[in-house]
Amino acid sequence: MSGPSFVFESQFVYYFTSTPSYHYAACKRCMPSHLFISGARLVAALPKHSYSRALYQAAIMTPKRKRTDAHPPPPMPEMPDTAPRRSSRRLKDVTANTDERSRQDLPKKAAPMKTANPRRSKAVWDTGEGVEEAMRELSKMEQKLQTAVRTQRLAIESSDLHVKEEAFDEPDIRPKMYTPKQKTIPARQNLEGKSDAVTGTSTAPLDVEDAEVAAGDVAEAGEEDTAERGANRPPPVNSDILPLPWKGRLGYACLNTYLRNANPPVFSSRTCRMASIIEHRHPLANPDEPEHATKNRPDRNQPADHDRGLKYVQELGLANARDTVKMIRWNVKYGIRFMRLSSEMFPFASHKEHGYKLAPFASEVLAEAGKVAAEFNHRLTTHPGQFTQIGSPRKEVVTAAIRDLEYHNELLSLLKLPEQLNRDAVMILHMGGTYGDKNATLDRFRENYSKLSDGVKARMVLENDDVAWSVHDLLPICEELNIPMVLDYHHHNIIFDSSIREGSKDIIDYYDRIKATWTRKGITQKMHYSEQTAAAVTPRDRRKHSARVKTLPPCEPDMDLMIEAKDKEQAVFELMRTFKLPGWNTFNDVVPHDRQDESRKAIKKKAKKGKKKTNGVNGEAEDDIEVPEKVVSPEDFAMGGPHDRVYWPEGMEDWLRPKKREVKKAKDGKDGETKMKEDEETKVKEDEETKVKEEDE
Repeated sequence: MSGPSFVFESQFVYYFTSTPSYHYAACKRCMPSHLFISGARLVAALPKHSYSRALYQAAIMTPKRKRTDAHPPPPMPEMPDTAPRRSSRRLKDVTANTDERSRQDLPKKAAPMKTANPRRSKAVWDTGEGVEEAMRELSKMEQKLQTAVRTQRLAIESSDLHVKEEAFDEPDIRPKMYTPKQKTIPARQNLEGKSDAVTGTSTAPLDVEDAEVAAGDVAEAGEEDTAERGANRPPPVNSDILPLPWKGRLGYACLNTYLRNANPPVFSSRTCRMASIIEHRHPLANPDEPEHATKNRPDRNQPADHDRGLKYVQELGLANARDTVKMIRWNVKYGIRFMRLSSEMFPFASHKEHGYKLAPFASEVLAEAGKVAAEFNHRLTTHPGQFTQIGSPRKEVVTAAIRDLEYHNELLSLLKLPEQLNRDAVMILHMGGTYGDKNATLDRFRENYSKLSDGVKARMVLENDDVAWSVHDLLPICEELNIPMVLDYHHHNIIFDSSIREGSKDIIDYYDRIKATWTRKGITQKMHYSEQTAAAVTPRDRRKHSARVKTLPPCEPDMDLMIEAKDKEQAVFELMRTFKLPGWNTFNDVVPHDRQDESRKAIKKKAKKGKKKTNGVNGEAEDDIEVPEKVVSPEDFAMGGPHDRVYWPEGMEDWLRPKKREVKKAKDGKDGETKMKEDEETKVKEDEETKVKEEDE
């Protein structure tokens, strides 16, 4: 290095290596690009641990060329007393050493920096003037950088970030949702006499508006004492009674996994967003063609029509109701005569703004579903969501809950079921939150229950939950108001009274009282059964349902039992096979990734080069078809095929869908399909050559 160059480069390396990253960023913003790039290259060429060593060696090196006069030292910038040093990483007390005069001296806006002449930028390292100019610019840049850092530090240290107490009393523009400020009354007491309180809210919405209104009305289990309520809790005491021989009806909730994975899928919970309803008030861009997600969407430039958006959401409900008929017939074929209808069958039917009545547009299709259910004595029930609570202290929540109950009552009434099946078509409801006082909540429930219509009262059933309300809490109110009570074994194992133990044995003593709530109204009794996941320890984990269940609860053998498991109808099949229940031999295992109950197009063979095609019936050679076309009637679609293959082993739901095509990347960079074609062509050529050789021989 030469003398001037060494002075500049040494200063540059020192500046780059001794300042924080924000100095580096400022350096890049303020420095001319040619100087920054040159300096950055110089620093990048040195290892991090060799910065100081390189500078020392460069200092003691003999310059390559001699100078007659010594190079003048670079001008030192004038630094204010309060400026931080380069070596300091934190300025602890700047305000203590800063007076008003120094604050006024701080420049509010940095002056534009003088840039180097472009003509001289190429030779900046060749002349002393260029180096001196660069050093002056670096000095100015360093001074401005230190000033900016000091200004920001002063601004941060002098700022007031605390929230005033008066701010909590100021009214908020947005409405605040109700949230209990104190823990709710204990849901149960364990055997050691310690209470387990519940608190919190649920955040999973059902309907956007109604869910926001009721967000604070759903109690949620706390997990403060996870050790006592988890693995260290007393072991459950279960009964060894099995309800065999089974004479009742087994059922599942809402969704059929086999039908849901069909092509096209069969299910009864199609829904949409409220924004989609509003969007479909506008006509399609091309009304003569069907709607397409990208090519033919509603045109918002055209006038909106409320009835058009209403028709859109009603069509979704009609499609759900039609698929319900298919689901009932499928159940009956395989020995299932009990199913819970989805509450989302008619989306937003109970909504305050977008709601609608089901009659008359859905009367016919619902009557058809009820006719099929009546033909095979298939029971249908519903279960309104967790936000449907008539014990809430807020009027808007109760009003929304009553609308939802009336919607479910209309849905079940339009099925036109026979007398007994109509009585058995009940609506299961949870009590909901405790709101800090169970007795006050029960009083509100009594008051609001008296205001319900007779149709809703006739169908309402209360269920014990896994958060706050145990069997001991609900049974007295059910006996008082003549409301049937459904026992959920899984919920009972989480929330139960301290006078009994966890498990299915002690609760048997209350069977007669629970059954009496059903027989008084002439309704067939039902219970819910599910099991927790194998890895569940904490109260929250124990609330999760397992994929399938291993046994039957000690219930009456002639009642109806709803299996609430993730695998839905497959969990019912599992019980049928395990205990040889009626219908256990009506189904067989599926063939992985191959469904024999769906229509499919013909699959052609891959064309071979050099082979002449002869016209067949459809203008194609008959031997060009590898797999012939298959047509399945609508009645046989998704019904299991000729061998009734509808059962899939646990964890193998992917077997219901076509196998994913694997495209392997070849080594030469071509995709798998291209590589397969090339290999196939090569093989055809080799076969032809072999055939020619054989003919010659």
